[in-house]
Amino acid sequence: MARITTEEERTILREAGRRAARIMEELAREVRPGVTTDALEEKARALMRREGVAPALLGYHPEFAPRPYPAALCVAVNEVVVHGIPTEEPYTLREGDIIGIDFAVSFRGMVVDMARTFGVGAISPKARHLLAVTRRALRKGIAAARAGAYTGDIGNAIASYVRAEGLSVVEVLAGHGVGRAVHEPPEIPNFGVPGQGTLLTEGMVLAIEPMVNTGSKEVVFSRDGYTVRTRDGSLSAHFEDTVLVTAEGPEVLTRADT
Repeated sequence: MARITTEEERTILREAGRRAARIMEELAREVRPGVTTDALEEKARALMRREGVAPALLGYHPEFAPRPYPAALCVAVNEVVVHGIPTEEPYTLREGDIIGIDFAVSFRGMVVDMARTFGVGAISPKARHLLAVTRRALRKGIAAARAGAYTGDIGNAIASYVRAEGLSVVEVLAGHGVGRAVHEPPEIPNFGVPGQGTLLTEGMVLAIEPMVNTGSKEVVFSRDGYTVRTRDGSLSAHFEDTVLVTAEGPEVLTRADT
C-alpha cells in the first residue's frame, strides 16, 4: 500500500528537495568534456556533505541486485538508460555525449530522488530532441499526478507524448513511491491506461521518471547487476522529480525554489 505522509514529513521532504536541487544545479556546472564520472561522484559526495544530506543510494541493496550499490550517483552516458556506476571503469566525457545524473538523498529520515540528463558541449540535433522530449514528458507526467487520478493516467500522459514525437519509452523500468525509503509503492510505469492502476490520494509522494530512447524500447541488463543499456545502442535520456500529491495539484519537491 502507498504510504500517506504527515504534514511534518512533508515539511522535511520539501527541505530535502531544495537541497537535492541545489546539488543537481552544481553538478550540472561540472558537466563538460574531459570530466570523468568518478570526479562527478567525488563532487556529489562533497556537495551532499555541504548540504547536510546523506547519499541514499550508497550501500542501497535492491532485491534484484547481487550486491549493495557502491556509489552516491547513478550515471548514464549515451546508450546507458540508468544505473551506471561512476566509479567502476570511470568514463571521460567527450564533446557530443549526453549524461544522465540520478541520485537520492536522505534528510532527517526522509528521502527524495531526482535525475537530469545533460548534453556535453555541442550535441547532435537528435540528442537535443531526445532531451527536450524527455524533459517535457516528465512535466506531462507530473501534471497528471493529481488526487483522484491513477498511476495509469501518469503513464499514459508520458507515453502518448513520447510516441507522438517518434521516440520510445522504456517499459521494463518504472517510477515509484518514495519518502521513507528509496523505493516504495506504488510502481509508476511510463505507459498505461487512463483510470487504471493505483488511485492517487492527497499526501502520496511519487518519483516520476520517464526513460526515453531514440530507438527501440528494448534494453539489456549488464553483469554488474545495475547498468541498463539500450539493446540497439540508441541514445537514452532520463528525467526525474519527486512530487507530492496535494488537494491543489502536484507539488514538485526537487526544485531549488520550492
